[in-house]
Amino acid sequence: MFDFFSGRRPSTFARRAMIATSHPGATAAGLEILQRGGNAVDAGIAAVAVQSVVDPLMTGVGGDCYALYAPAGQGVKALNGSGRTPKAATLDAILASGLTGEIPQTSAHAITVPGAISAWCRLHRDYGSLPLDEIFARAIGYANGGYVVTLRVAKDWTAYCGVLDPHAAAVFLPDGRPPRVGDIRRNPALGRLLGAIASAGAGAFYAGENAGSMVRYLQSLGGLHTGEDFADGADAAQWVEPISATYKGYRVHECPPNGQGVTALLILKILERFDLGSMEAADRIHVQAEATKLAYHHRDLLVGDGEPDARALDTLLGDAAIDALRGRIALDQAREPVLWDEVEHADTVYLSVVDDEGNALSLINSLFKGFGSGRMDPATGVLFHNRGSSFSLKKGHVNAIAPSKRPMHTIIPGMVTEDGRAVMTFGVMGGHYQATGHAAFLSDVFDRGLDLQGAIDEPRSFAVNGVLELEPGIPDDVRRDLEARGHVIKIAPSPIGGAQAIRLHGEALEGGSDSRKDGMALGY
Repeated sequence: MFDFFSGRRPSTFARRAMIATSHPGATAAGLEILQRGGNAVDAGIAAVAVQSVVDPLMTGVGGDCYALYAPAGQGVKALNGSGRTPKAATLDAILASGLTGEIPQTSAHAITVPGAISAWCRLHRDYGSLPLDEIFARAIGYANGGYVVTLRVAKDWTAYCGVLDPHAAAVFLPDGRPPRVGDIRRNPALGRLLGAIASAGAGAFYAGENAGSMVRYLQSLGGLHTGEDFADGADAAQWVEPISATYKGYRVHECPPNGQGVTALLILKILERFDLGSMEAADRIHVQAEATKLAYHHRDLLVGDGEPDARALDTLLGDAAIDALRGRIALDQAREPVLWDEVEHADTVYLSVVDDEGNALSLINSLFKGFGSGRMDPATGVLFHNRGSSFSLKKGHVNAIAPSKRPMHTIIPGMVTEDGRAVMTFGVMGGHYQATGHAAFLSDVFDRGLDLQGAIDEPRSFAVNGVLELEPGIPDDVRRDLEARGHVIKIAPSPIGGAQAIRLHGEALEGGSDSRKDGMALGY
């Protein structure tokens, strides 16, 4: 029974359709489309377009996108909407530019050709039902007429605005300061671009005047981008075969590499060897931390661009490998940390949608770090991501930069099926944390029996860079227990990630949206 004195909110329930996002304006836009008869794809695109305007430091048309889509009565489909490097971006060329160690956040070489618009338009072309001008109407209205800055957006805006170049600062810091809660912001150039995409499709972004403007701007920063690179980007989004594994009688689906979805599956398979439902908090956190370190070590060695080797994935997720990894976890002792050589991945938005026909969409869109590269083309209003900063500059590394290559991605939408039918669409934001977050969330639902909102709101932990980060809501006695096992504890300075989920319960829908963000789940 829900504790109505807890100060927390319960899950949201509805009968016909539901959407959950991390921003109220995005949720409202998607719900409006659903109520007009649009399907899950229409609503998802409407919501992410709005969020690209109203939450500009987390996502945008200058970023990348992944999706899992389960049409009613059909299997799960995966869409990879991550962009590629310019054809001239050889490792030698990047090193010759003077870069060593890693690619900086604001470098033009951190900007791959954005894949988001390719993904949105591919989704719409293959499964949408309403015209794009209707789907984009709210986003265009907010860009041109202004939108209200919400609480979490204002907090993050202040934290990350130092990266903005003069063009971006003119839009996002028009009076020389980050906005306060309730302030109004606009981006008319982005409104014009969205209008052009609504009329002409992906070509309005990847060809013609708009693409030419973006290419000239990137070249002025030292980028190797060409018009041909952008033209190729129109078809960057590709349907690929999802990867999956079973967990407690359900099947969990993820996008294949170059995303880190296999990492979430690996953690889940390790966790399945433990009775987490009967464990105390310290034991659960310890086991999740140890499984995370093992799984992320394999991720950093194996995950990059290219077609995944099905046999290798089957071997990695097979009983022999999982049993061996399980055997490395001692309940009373933390392992020596595995230090990563990947840069931090931070900022993303995720949304879930289920429509009245049972179509389910799990979609994630990202600029990478807060405000991405901080670089904005003033003519188009496009703020570019910096996903390419996750490339390695080490020759022979699986994630080494190369021509027309996609970087390793942390953004991963999730989907759960039972007997071939979608029963949950879910996702967790938070960069590196996402794979751990997927596993922890599903364990809380399936092992501990928490409802969606309760599982989303649970205090979080994350073993990263040799420390175990704990949110302040984890009790002091649990922290001391974990320290006694050898964990180096750090109290998280800000909330760890965010999440949304929708679960299908027969004729009812249950939704949750993270209280760490501004959003909500709504349905009808």
